[in-house]
Amino acid sequence: MTLLDGKRLLVTGVLTEASIAFAIARTAQEQGAEVVLSGAGRGLALTRRVAHKLPDPPEVLELDVTEAAHFDAVADALGDRWGALDGHVHAIRNAPPSALGGGFLQTPWRDVATALHISTYSLAALGRALAPLLANAGGGAVVGLDFDATVAWPAYDWMGVAKAGLESCCRYLARDLGAQGTRVNLVAAGPLRTVAARSIEGFDAFERVWAERAPLGWDITDPGPVARVACALLSDWTPAVTGEIVHVDGGAHAMGAPLSR
Repeated sequence: MTLLDGKRLLVTGVLTEASIAFAIARTAQEQGAEVVLSGAGRGLALTRRVAHKLPDPPEVLELDVTEAAHFDAVADALGDRWGALDGHVHAIRNAPPSALGGGFLQTPWRDVATALHISTYSLAALGRALAPLLANAGGGAVVGLDFDATVAWPAYDWMGVAKAGLESCCRYLARDLGAQGTRVNLVAAGPLRTVAARSIEGFDAFERVWAERAPLGWDITDPGPVARVACALLSDWTPAVTGEIVHVDGGAHAMGAPLSR
């Protein structure tokens, strides 16, 4: 028996083969899970295209988290397909260009609101929409993707604020879904060369930090370690873990100064 044998999962945020969510979906399938993907807007076509790169090409549902009707439609589609849901991966983040890149004090509220709506509030909104299906599966698990929000990063700006909100949202969602047995956790990944990362001006600064500080080292091209931890949190092997942020970053978050190599 494999780690996720028979599990039914929704994975959001798959855009390319470099996406962390793609690595999670692939690992989940390799571990026995049935997977459905979601995509939105112009990215929906990319998600449908890259779905065929997975070992078992999955169905792709449309989910724009700024459209309330999409939540009900996705829940209905998954309910018709499976009747229950064992877990979902929240890998949804987006911010207008003004919210990233070093113009923190100049970002207008409308752009901040967009970043918070898509990158933070969507965790609670999706959790609420899928809660009945998770309950039908005995509780299940929600796993979100995070980036360490305990400090301020160069150029990360309002996305850093959105991630801090995501971390708080994780705790409150864990509180409110705990009674039905649903676990809610985040994986704080080290920097990886995804499409989202490449859109951040100054991303190379993150690479330098991890090269200097990660005692286990860190490969910015390999999302595999993050995917494996995400799948562990989706499995039955973490039954008493919720409201947690698991760092998968080579240990960089725990180091107070650059290492002597």
